[in-house]
Amino acid sequence: MVLTQEELIAALRNEIRILLHLVTKIDPSARDYKPTAKQRTTVELLQYLNIMGPQLVPAIRAGAFDGEVWGAAVAATAALDFDALVASIATQADFYAQELSTWTEADFRGEIELFGSRSSRGAKLCSLILGGHTAYRTQLFLYLKSSGREELNTMNLWGGVDGSA
Repeated sequence: MVLTQEELIAALRNEIRILLHLVTKIDPSARDYKPTAKQRTTVELLQYLNIMGPQLVPAIRAGAFDGEVWGAAVAATAALDFDALVASIATQADFYAQELSTWTEADFRGEIELFGSRSSRGAKLCSLILGGHTAYRTQLFLYLKSSGREELNTMNLWGGVDGSA
């Protein structure tokens, strides 16, 4: 794997840290904001981020996606209020550390076919979960900017801190 196990865990933990920083910038009046009618609301985006990684890690490990398990997770996260949703997202940093620390090099290098393409489990973790976190936190950042948080800048998006760009 290009990243070491420790580097992957650290990168995922950092994604959660940045996401939680951005969540603090959501004005309660903008929780239902969505740029267009066919996009998710801010809360729906957070609900997706709440289940994406925790549901994909076992799917990647098994090499199989279980739609029923995904559906149950969607229903469970939809029932959370905003504070509980944020608290659930916050648990993901430890989730990634606990789950991925048990993987062996053979687990990461093992080939699987998932969502129509074949690759190693490590590559799937990087493309689907690490890449997904980066993409969706960027989407959240853009939601924040377009809903009026003009003071946010590159430091918020990439550093997870307030500051000048």
